[in-house]
Amino acid sequence: MEKGITSGVARIAELFDPGTFAEIGAYVKRPDGGLTGVVCGYGAVDGKLVYAFAQDSDRRKGAFDALQAEKIASLYTMAVKNGAPVVGVFDSAGAILSDGASAMSAYGKLLKTVSDASGVIPQIALITGVCAGLSATVAAMFDLTVTVKGSAELFVNAPFLIGKETGSAAYAAANGLSSVLAENEAEAVAKVKRLLSLLPSNNADGVTAEEIIDDVNRTVSVSGLTGRALLEQLADAGLVLSVGEGYADGMLTAFVRFGGVTCGVIANNAQENGGVLTADGAKKAAKLISFCDSFSIPVVTLTDSTGVQASAEAEAAPLAAQLGKLAMAYASAECAKITVVTGKAYGASFTLMGSKALGADMVYALPTAEISVMDPAAAVAFLWNDRITPEVTRASLEEEWVEKHASPEAAACDGSIDDVIDPAELRQRICSAVYMLLVKNGATPLRKHCNLPL
Repeated sequence: MEKGITSGVARIAELFDPGTFAEIGAYVKRPDGGLTGVVCGYGAVDGKLVYAFAQDSDRRKGAFDALQAEKIASLYTMAVKNGAPVVGVFDSAGAILSDGASAMSAYGKLLKTVSDASGVIPQIALITGVCAGLSATVAAMFDLTVTVKGSAELFVNAPFLIGKETGSAAYAAANGLSSVLAENEAEAVAKVKRLLSLLPSNNADGVTAEEIIDDVNRTVSVSGLTGRALLEQLADAGLVLSVGEGYADGMLTAFVRFGGVTCGVIANNAQENGGVLTADGAKKAAKLISFCDSFSIPVVTLTDSTGVQASAEAEAAPLAAQLGKLAMAYASAECAKITVVTGKAYGASFTLMGSKALGADMVYALPTAEISVMDPAAAVAFLWNDRITPEVTRASLEEEWVEKHASPEAAACDGSIDDVIDPAELRQRICSAVYMLLVKNGATPLRKHCNLPL
């Protein structure tokens, strides 16, 4: 099918506001006269300028070639110059084999195009069909990837070559390749639109407050809550867009708004093995922190973890390297960073989950938080075992340890915690800190000279 409403045209139409799409390179053809298998253009998504390309399975099955790479590169040039996001819709049977080295060079051009735009404009990949080989590598380089359950296939090597079940949307989600897994294509497009509404158009936009749809001073009830349930209590109107759900579920990563300001959230999920830090969880968190820093999006961290995973399998991950990535992500990020210890913060988890030592701007704790160099039970066994008598029980010593050495007040004494806050005011305090830090990423004002005293 060469003309009319092809799959690529239809998907572009679903993404953009009605009547706003303008195609780029509509008549670019191959030497044999056939149209290349991609539709490119720009338009408005909820009134916001967005560029997009959609591989067209109705045109040569979306087969990739040098012309397709050129069309996409031209689209990117315009997107970067105008500071607007790019959405890439992937659905291709692969390269045109008869093109030989030209096809491989075309992939190289596309890889460089995506790499050059990384950190400058947001890039969202929508996988609606087959995305294989180097196309899968390209999609993985995008900031966020939305896959469609049942139709999306994302793999480098075909499952029939490997001899096991791989490549499905569910498999990609379970292995961290899919940021958002949608039930169908309509939901996937809606998720892409939601992401676009939350994200800035480029890295120079800065962070500004959008329409506030919830009372910033709303009190909350957070007793016993962790992970997503806690975040839904805190976020504007309880709206949470999780990314990476289904992968390393002991670590929640999401986008929410606090007082109208889009924030990235890193939160331990204590319902999953006490929220222990794993190699995959650290990698998942580090990726979101890096993305948020690229676009000056504030990062809010909710700490509730009993420590770091202890197993031979974890060490082989390798755990140390992934924890190092997490530490480097926090330490190098210049965006606003706000941390709240909502539950337990034992050992390395306190340090690694957005501590002041790693550069957090504000660190709060709830009165019930436990901040300890190690699990209280382990601390008593290691340091106070000789104090156990028929009159002094192990349980009483553990309670004493928590009271004297694991209280948030003790951590606040040396400046590791800025304040111990009322749980009901948690949303209010986060919103306040976000507003206070809104201009953090602006350039330091220049001065001509100091103002001399009289």
